Amino acid sequence: MREIIFSLALVLASPLLADSNLPPSYWAYRQLPDPQQEARAQALMEELRCLVCQGQSIADSDADLAGDMRDLVRRRIAAGEKPDAIRAWLIDRYGDWISYRPTAKPIAWPLWAAPIILLIFGGAVVAGRLKRKAR
Repeated sequence: MREIIFSLALVLASPLLADSNLPPSYWAYRQLPDPQQEARAQALMEELRCLVCQGQSIADSDADLAGDMRDLVRRRIAAGEKPDAIRAWLIDRYGDWISYRPTAKPIAWPLWAAPIILLIFGGAVVAGRLKRKAR
């Protein structure tokens, strides 16, 4: 009986372990003093996907990892690194999926071609049906 109660207590307490006890990163919720650098950082953060939320940018997410990524972006921008270099580094580390900006790599060509192919196919179907009705 004690084992069941202990197991149940562990299951109910597990969400408590999900929160971090660490304070947020320094630049997670602060803006850079230079408005131009902050604007570049904000623009880049809007283009990067939160790895936890997956539907929000790191600029919009409240996840701890997104805060750490905002801190990283702001630190690198403040150090003089270009946003494209930061994006490239993050893509190398986390993969193409982290960027909302579409890739032009050959692996993505079917995704670019799919709307055109579907429009051609849909046009052919409509033309075929109109020909049948005209008869």
